[in-house]
Amino acid sequence: MKSLKPILFLTVLALIGATAGLLAQAKSSQKLGLPGIKTRPLPGSRNLEVVLPETLPGYQSQALEQSPVVTNTLPPDTSYGQRIYSTADGFRSLVNVVLMGSSRSSIHQPQICLTAQGWSINDAASRVELVRMDRPIPYDLPVMRLEASRPAELNGQAVTEKGIYVYWFVDADRLTAVHSHRMWWMASDMVLKNVLDRWAYVSLFAVCGPGQEEATYDRMKKLIVASVPEFQLVPQLPKRNEYSPPGPLK
Repeated sequence: MKSLKPILFLTVLALIGATAGLLAQAKSSQKLGLPGIKTRPLPGSRNLEVVLPETLPGYQSQALEQSPVVTNTLPPDTSYGQRIYSTADGFRSLVNVVLMGSSRSSIHQPQICLTAQGWSINDAASRVELVRMDRPIPYDLPVMRLEASRPAELNGQAVTEKGIYVYWFVDADRLTAVHSHRMWWMASDMVLKNVLDRWAYVSLFAVCGPGQEEATYDRMKKLIVASVPEFQLVPQLPKRNEYSPPGPLK
């Protein structure tokens, strides 16, 4: 019996080594998928710039640099695009895009960032909705709508801020508002096709007062309809269904 232990030990080591070798070989030959958003090269960088529209009818826009907290935390080959869009009557919304590179950790569950900034998410008021798009063809864009709140101060008085956060994910040929659906598709393509899907995480965020949530969300939908056809390449949900994700996941 004792003589079998060294053999079993060596066998386990050999299996571990073989598995590690296969994984390393698969990773080295893995192809990175195409993005589903418009990009352009950044001079002197291996990263890309996500091309958000500078001009939209009825809106002013301002480009914003990503916070060092974000760029120092996410993998170095992550690419970004970020703009504030505003109207003459005071509406303002941030549009932010994070495009993954060769690491899946570029994109994580969006709720993590929101709660890290002190926002409390109202789960009962948060849900997947469809935004009707008319360009480049008519289709329904699935988005996750989150409502959140946090204490703030205005003119020395304690107030409650409300935040509307809308997001979805897009790769070269798929759209989803559900984080786990994206993970399912990505795992399927890695195993079956040796392709790492290049997902982008698109989000909008606007702050409003209590009772203004629906009106603010309606304004955000109008911004989505106006801006998304200018930077997103995928017009509708995919016709292929070979990797249908299991059920209504979160």
